[in-house]
Amino acid sequence: MNATATLSNGAQSTLVRATQLTRHFLTLALVTLLAACASTPSQVTISADSTLRHQKHLQANAAIQQFSLQGRIGVQTNSKGFSGGLKWHHSTAADNIALFSPLGSQVAQITKSSDQITLTDANGKKVSAADAETLIYNALGWSLPLTGLADWSLGRPSSGPILASTWDEQGLLTTLNQDGWKIEFSNYAELNGYWLPGKIFLKSDQVNLKLLVESWDNTPY
Repeated sequence: MNATATLSNGAQSTLVRATQLTRHFLTLALVTLLAACASTPSQVTISADSTLRHQKHLQANAAIQQFSLQGRIGVQTNSKGFSGGLKWHHSTAADNIALFSPLGSQVAQITKSSDQITLTDANGKKVSAADAETLIYNALGWSLPLTGLADWSLGRPSSGPILASTWDEQGLLTTLNQDGWKIEFSNYAELNGYWLPGKIFLKSDQVNLKLLVESWDNTPY
């Protein structure tokens, strides 16, 4: 009887250990599964309809050759920052950008033609160069991607290679990776048949830039 009782207790002990090991294995498997789900990015499904709308949106906005806007701009680098207003008149032949302090005084005027760009500071001092980004950086301490910004402000890519882009169900561009900048678009509004973003956020390795469009002064065409 004692031998039989000892054997039964041993079997029970073995069963308990097996049960504990099973529970431990299941817990570990569940934790591993949850971790995998958390680390795996969700896949974005792009419908054929949204892709077609996106192509039509880009085709429509490609017709815009000139515009005039008023808004606010914010720039942040590792060492400098700027926040204020701007007025921008753009055409295929020239750009004219006025930058204002938060109190409304003009701090710089940037004019760009096909072969030259000139920056005039608040004291009337003028500096000219052939490259917009270098001139603005030397004068203000931060880069303004003027070459691509004219297109990006309209919610369309520039002519350079596109590393990545996304759009919403309406076909409006939401993110763009181009020319060393990661760009986000939001707050679209319709203006005379064109859908234009009201907020554009740009980020490079050195600069964070935010453009908030308050009004379009002219009808783009």
